[in-house]
Amino acid sequence: MNAQQEDCQRPIIIRKKKIYKADGHHGGAWKVAYADFVTAMMAFFLLMWLLNATTEEQRKGISDYFNPSIPLAAVSGGGADALSGDSIFSEDTLAKNGTGAENERKFPKDTTPDHGEETDQAEFENLAQMADDLGSENRNISEHMQVKMSPEGLVIELIDSDGDPLFSIGKSEPSALMIELTSIVAQAFKDVDNNIKIVGHTDARAFRSSGHYSNWELSSDRANMARRLLIKKGFKAIQIVEVSGKADREHVVADGMAAQNRRISIIILNKKPSG
Repeated sequence: MNAQQEDCQRPIIIRKKKIYKADGHHGGAWKVAYADFVTAMMAFFLLMWLLNATTEEQRKGISDYFNPSIPLAAVSGGGADALSGDSIFSEDTLAKNGTGAENERKFPKDTTPDHGEETDQAEFENLAQMADDLGSENRNISEHMQVKMSPEGLVIELIDSDGDPLFSIGKSEPSALMIELTSIVAQAFKDVDNNIKIVGHTDARAFRSSGHYSNWELSSDRANMARRLLIKKGFKAIQIVEVSGKADREHVVADGMAAQNRRISIIILNKKPSG
Protein backbone atom coordinates (compact mmCIF):
# COMPACT_ATOMS: atom_id res chain seq x y z
CA MET A 1 0.00 0.00 0.00
CA ASN A 2 1.53 3.15 -1.14
CA ALA A 3 1.43 6.49 0.61
CA GLN A 4 -1.45 7.82 -1.50
CA GLN A 5 -3.70 4.95 -0.47
CA GLU A 6 -2.85 5.45 3.18
CA ASP A 7 -3.87 9.08 2.98
CA CYS A 8 -7.24 8.12 1.50
CA GLN A 9 -7.95 5.61 4.30
CA ARG A 10 -6.93 7.95 7.17
CA PRO A 11 -10.05 9.50 8.89
CA ILE A 12 -10.46 13.22 8.79
CA ILE A 13 -10.88 14.76 12.29
CA ILE A 14 -12.29 18.33 12.59
CA ARG A 15 -11.68 20.13 15.90
CA LYS A 16 -14.00 23.03 16.80
CA LYS A 17 -12.57 25.38 19.40
CA LYS A 18 -14.86 27.79 21.28
CA ILE A 19 -13.28 31.11 22.12
CA TYR A 20 -14.82 33.00 25.09
CA LYS A 21 -14.24 36.70 24.77
CA ALA A 22 -14.75 38.74 27.94
CA ASP A 23 -15.06 42.49 28.05
CA GLY A 24 -13.04 42.70 31.26
CA HIS A 25 -12.79 46.06 32.93
CA HIS A 26 -13.32 47.76 29.59
CA GLY A 27 -16.95 46.62 29.38
CA GLY A 28 -20.00 48.71 30.45
CA ALA A 29 -22.34 46.12 31.94
CA TRP A 30 -20.99 46.44 35.48
CA LYS A 31 -21.35 50.19 35.35
CA VAL A 32 -25.05 49.89 34.63
CA ALA A 33 -25.49 47.47 37.50
CA TYR A 34 -23.54 49.73 39.87
CA ALA A 35 -25.56 52.76 38.84
CA ASP A 36 -28.77 50.85 39.55
CA PHE A 37 -27.42 49.89 42.95
CA VAL A 38 -26.44 53.47 43.87
CA THR A 39 -29.81 54.78 42.71
CA ALA A 40 -31.60 52.20 44.83
CA MET A 41 -29.49 53.11 47.87
CA MET A 42 -30.14 56.81 47.37
CA ALA A 43 -33.87 56.15 47.15
CA PHE A 44 -33.67 54.06 50.32
CA PHE A 45 -31.88 56.75 52.32
CA LEU A 46 -34.26 59.39 50.99
CA LEU A 47 -37.17 57.27 52.17
CA MET A 48 -35.59 56.83 55.61
CA TRP A 49 -34.99 60.60 55.87
CA LEU A 50 -38.58 61.35 54.92
CA LEU A 51 -39.89 58.93 57.54
CA ASN A 52 -37.80 60.62 60.21
CA ALA A 53 -38.33 64.24 59.15
CA THR A 54 -42.09 64.27 58.61
CA THR A 55 -45.15 63.82 60.76
CA GLU A 56 -47.81 61.20 60.27
CA GLU A 57 -50.11 63.75 58.64
CA GLN A 58 -47.37 64.88 56.26
CA ARG A 59 -46.68 61.29 55.22
CA LYS A 60 -50.40 60.82 54.66
CA GLY A 61 -50.40 63.88 52.42
CA ILE A 62 -47.49 62.52 50.38
CA SER A 63 -49.18 59.14 50.13
CA ASP A 64 -52.42 60.72 48.96
CA TYR A 65 -50.56 62.53 46.20
CA PHE A 66 -49.32 59.26 44.64
CA ASN A 67 -52.35 57.15 45.53
CA PRO A 68 -55.22 59.56 46.20
CA SER A 69 -57.73 58.41 48.78
CA ILE A 70 -59.67 61.69 48.60
CA PRO A 71 -60.60 63.85 45.60
CA LEU A 72 -57.81 66.22 44.64
CA ALA A 73 -58.17 69.57 42.97
CA ALA A 74 -56.51 70.11 39.63
CA VAL A 75 -53.87 72.34 41.19
CA SER A 76 -52.96 69.89 43.95
CA GLY A 77 -49.31 68.99 44.02
CA GLY A 78 -48.22 72.05 42.08
CA GLY A 79 -46.56 75.15 43.38
CA ALA A 80 -44.04 77.87 42.87
CA ASP A 81 -41.11 76.11 44.54
CA ALA A 82 -38.39 74.07 42.90
CA LEU A 83 -39.57 71.50 40.31
CA SER A 84 -43.04 73.09 40.46
CA GLY A 85 -43.70 71.55 43.83
CA ASP A 86 -43.88 72.58 47.46
CA SER A 87 -41.63 71.86 50.36
CA ILE A 88 -43.13 69.44 52.85
CA PHE A 89 -42.29 71.98 55.54
CA SER A 90 -44.16 74.84 53.86
CA GLU A 91 -47.15 74.58 56.14
CA ASP A 92 -48.91 77.70 54.97
CA THR A 93 -48.43 76.87 51.28
CA LEU A 94 -49.46 73.23 51.51
CA ALA A 95 -52.54 74.07 53.47
CA LYS A 96 -53.72 76.09 50.48
CA ASN A 97 -52.53 73.97 47.59
CA GLY A 98 -53.31 70.35 48.24
CA THR A 99 -54.04 67.64 50.69
CA GLY A 100 -52.24 69.53 53.40
CA ALA A 101 -49.26 68.57 55.50
CA GLU A 102 -50.07 70.36 58.67
CA ASN A 103 -49.24 68.93 62.06
CA GLU A 104 -52.93 69.10 62.91
CA ARG A 105 -55.46 68.52 60.18
CA LYS A 106 -58.30 71.01 60.36
CA PHE A 107 -61.81 69.58 60.35
CA PRO A 108 -65.03 71.52 59.96
CA LYS A 109 -65.96 73.14 63.23
CA ASP A 110 -68.99 71.80 65.01
CA THR A 111 -71.93 73.99 64.10
CA THR A 112 -73.42 73.54 67.56
CA PRO A 113 -72.88 76.86 69.36
CA ASP A 114 -70.77 76.78 72.48
CA HIS A 115 -72.87 78.79 74.88
CA GLY A 116 -69.99 79.06 77.32
CA GLU A 117 -67.77 80.71 74.72
CA GLU A 118 -70.60 82.99 73.60
CA THR A 119 -71.21 84.06 77.18
CA ASP A 120 -67.54 84.79 77.82
CA GLN A 121 -67.25 86.76 74.58
CA ALA A 122 -70.36 88.79 75.33
CA GLU A 123 -69.14 89.40 78.86
CA PHE A 124 -65.80 90.70 77.67
CA GLU A 125 -67.45 92.89 75.08
CA ASN A 126 -69.52 94.39 77.88
CA LEU A 127 -66.40 94.87 80.00
CA ALA A 128 -64.60 96.58 77.14
CA GLN A 129 -67.59 98.84 76.55
CA MET A 130 -67.69 99.72 80.26
CA ALA A 131 -64.01 100.66 80.19
CA ASP A 132 -64.49 102.76 77.06
CA ASP A 133 -67.43 104.53 78.67
CA LEU A 134 -65.32 105.30 81.71
CA GLY A 135 -62.69 106.96 79.56
CA SER A 136 -65.16 108.89 77.44
CA GLU A 137 -66.82 110.43 80.50
CA ASN A 138 -63.70 112.35 81.43
CA ARG A 139 -61.10 113.57 78.95
CA ASN A 140 -58.43 113.57 81.63
CA ILE A 141 -59.14 109.90 82.36
CA SER A 142 -59.22 108.89 78.67
CA GLU A 143 -55.66 110.13 78.23
CA HIS A 144 -54.51 107.78 80.98
CA MET A 145 -56.64 104.71 80.28
CA GLN A 146 -56.37 102.30 77.38
CA VAL A 147 -58.35 99.09 76.88
CA LYS A 148 -57.28 96.20 74.65
CA MET A 149 -57.78 92.47 74.28
CA SER A 150 -55.00 89.92 74.76
CA PRO A 151 -54.86 86.10 74.81
CA GLU A 152 -55.07 86.31 78.60
CA GLY A 153 -58.14 88.52 78.69
CA LEU A 154 -59.14 92.18 78.86
CA VAL A 155 -56.23 94.52 79.59
CA ILE A 156 -56.83 97.93 81.18
CA GLU A 157 -53.69 100.06 80.95
CA LEU A 158 -53.27 102.96 83.37
CA ILE A 159 -50.73 105.13 81.57
CA ASP A 160 -48.41 107.78 82.97
CA SER A 161 -47.59 111.18 81.45
CA ASP A 162 -44.96 113.80 82.13
CA GLY A 163 -47.50 116.49 82.97
CA ASP A 164 -49.76 114.32 85.12
CA PRO A 165 -47.87 111.32 86.54
CA LEU A 166 -49.36 108.31 88.29
CA PHE A 167 -46.54 108.02 90.83
CA SER A 168 -43.82 110.16 92.30
CA ILE A 169 -40.59 109.97 90.29
CA GLY A 170 -38.62 106.88 91.28
CA LYS A 171 -41.12 105.95 93.98
CA SER A 172 -44.28 103.90 94.44
CA GLU A 173 -46.20 106.70 96.16
CA PRO A 174 -49.44 107.19 94.15
CA SER A 175 -50.60 110.53 92.86
CA ALA A 176 -54.15 111.81 93.16
CA LEU A 177 -54.72 110.74 89.55
CA MET A 178 -53.63 107.18 90.29
CA ILE A 179 -55.95 107.00 93.28
CA GLU A 180 -58.80 108.30 91.14
CA LEU A 181 -58.13 105.84 88.30
CA THR A 182 -57.96 102.78 90.57
CA SER A 183 -61.12 103.91 92.33
CA ILE A 184 -62.98 104.13 89.02
CA VAL A 185 -61.72 100.71 87.89
CA ALA A 186 -62.58 99.09 91.23
CA GLN A 187 -66.11 100.50 91.25
CA ALA A 188 -66.74 99.54 87.61
CA PHE A 189 -65.48 95.96 87.86
CA LYS A 190 -66.07 95.03 91.49
CA ASP A 191 -68.99 92.76 90.52
CA VAL A 192 -66.95 90.86 87.93
CA ASP A 193 -66.02 87.41 89.21
CA ASN A 194 -63.03 86.88 86.91
CA ASN A 195 -59.58 86.67 88.42
CA ILE A 196 -57.20 89.50 87.66
CA LYS A 197 -53.49 90.12 87.69
CA ILE A 198 -51.61 93.39 88.03
CA VAL A 199 -48.33 94.12 86.25
CA GLY A 200 -46.16 97.19 86.76
CA HIS A 201 -43.97 98.72 84.04
CA THR A 202 -41.34 101.48 84.12
CA ASP A 203 -39.39 103.44 81.54
CA ALA A 204 -35.70 102.82 80.84
CA ARG A 205 -34.45 105.57 83.16
CA ALA A 206 -31.91 104.01 85.51
CA PHE A 207 -31.49 104.85 89.19
CA ARG A 208 -28.52 107.03 90.00
CA SER A 209 -27.85 105.34 93.29
CA SER A 210 -25.66 102.25 93.30
CA GLY A 211 -27.92 100.41 95.73
CA HIS A 212 -29.93 97.25 95.13
CA TYR A 213 -33.15 99.06 94.31
CA SER A 214 -33.84 99.11 90.55
CA ASN A 215 -36.68 99.33 88.05
CA TRP A 216 -37.52 95.72 88.86
CA GLU A 217 -38.29 96.56 92.47
CA LEU A 218 -39.96 99.85 91.49
CA SER A 219 -42.33 98.22 88.97
CA SER A 220 -43.22 95.49 91.49
CA ASP A 221 -43.82 98.02 94.27
CA ARG A 222 -46.06 100.14 92.01
CA ALA A 223 -48.07 97.06 90.99
CA ASN A 224 -48.47 96.15 94.65
CA MET A 225 -49.59 99.69 95.44
CA ALA A 226 -52.22 99.40 92.71
CA ARG A 227 -53.38 96.16 94.34
CA ARG A 228 -53.80 97.88 97.71
CA LEU A 229 -55.68 100.78 96.13
CA LEU A 230 -58.08 98.44 94.31
CA ILE A 231 -58.81 96.49 97.48
CA LYS A 232 -59.27 99.69 99.46
CA LYS A 233 -61.87 100.81 96.93
CA GLY A 234 -63.90 97.63 97.21
CA PHE A 235 -62.29 95.12 94.84
CA LYS A 236 -62.22 91.53 96.14
CA ALA A 237 -58.72 90.60 97.27
CA ILE A 238 -59.28 86.89 96.58
CA GLN A 239 -59.67 87.60 92.85
CA ILE A 240 -56.17 89.08 92.55
CA VAL A 241 -54.06 86.05 91.64
CA GLU A 242 -50.80 87.70 90.53
CA VAL A 243 -48.89 90.91 91.19
CA SER A 244 -45.60 91.40 89.35
CA GLY A 245 -43.22 93.93 87.86
CA LYS A 246 -41.49 93.77 84.47
CA ALA A 247 -39.32 96.88 84.80
CA ASP A 248 -38.64 98.32 81.32
CA ARG A 249 -38.72 95.01 79.44
CA GLU A 250 -42.04 95.57 77.62
CA HIS A 251 -42.22 98.95 75.92
CA VAL A 252 -45.36 100.26 74.24
CA VAL A 253 -43.34 103.09 72.69
CA ALA A 254 -40.00 102.56 70.93
CA ASP A 255 -38.40 105.36 72.93
CA GLY A 256 -37.54 103.65 76.19
CA MET A 257 -37.66 106.97 78.06
CA ALA A 258 -41.21 107.81 76.92
CA ALA A 259 -43.76 108.40 79.67
CA GLN A 260 -46.21 105.96 78.06
CA ASN A 261 -43.94 103.09 79.09
CA ARG A 262 -44.63 103.91 82.74
CA ARG A 263 -47.91 102.15 83.30
CA ILE A 264 -49.93 99.68 85.35
CA SER A 265 -51.63 96.81 83.52
CA ILE A 266 -54.79 95.43 85.13
CA ILE A 267 -55.68 92.21 83.31
CA ILE A 268 -59.13 90.69 83.74
CA LEU A 269 -58.34 87.05 82.99
CA ASN A 270 -60.38 84.68 80.86
CA LYS A 271 -62.33 82.14 82.83
CA LYS A 272 -60.84 78.67 82.71
CA PRO A 273 -63.28 76.02 81.47
CA SER A 274 -64.63 73.90 84.27
CA GLY A 275 -63.96 70.20 84.30
